[in-house]
Amino acid sequence: MTYLDEIEPGMTAEIAKTITEADILMFAAVSMDTNPVHMDAEAAARSQFGQRIAHGMLSAGLISAVLGTRLPGPGTVYLGQTLRFRAPVRIGDTVTARVEVTSVDTARKRATIKTECVVAGKVVIEGEAMVMPPLRS
Repeated sequence: MTYLDEIEPGMTAEIAKTITEADILMFAAVSMDTNPVHMDAEAAARSQFGQRIAHGMLSAGLISAVLGTRLPGPGTVYLGQTLRFRAPVRIGDTVTARVEVTSVDTARKRATIKTECVVAGKVVIEGEAMVMPPLRS
């Protein structure tokens, strides 16, 4: 855990996960997003992607994992997030979610964080998060 008074611009953290068939099925069950591009190989083959792809929010969820477990870490309150989806993620792709602190506002108890997800060196999601890091008691 990194407390607000320890956070500085330039600090980074990341987490990686290989997306599996099971991940897509479980995410569909929890989110209720059963779009055929995620679930149906035949329908997905006719899409612009040519095959099934993972839910964008499944990959974006890895950003939350970094913020909540690595930087700032446990106790962080997620206040907002922008996302731009740049490319699809497929079953078997390893997604690396990376975060970098860009600014800290100690008066408002907030940090602004650049976020991105990368597959094989290509940015698939980019955005910015606003968080409230944990405070010392």
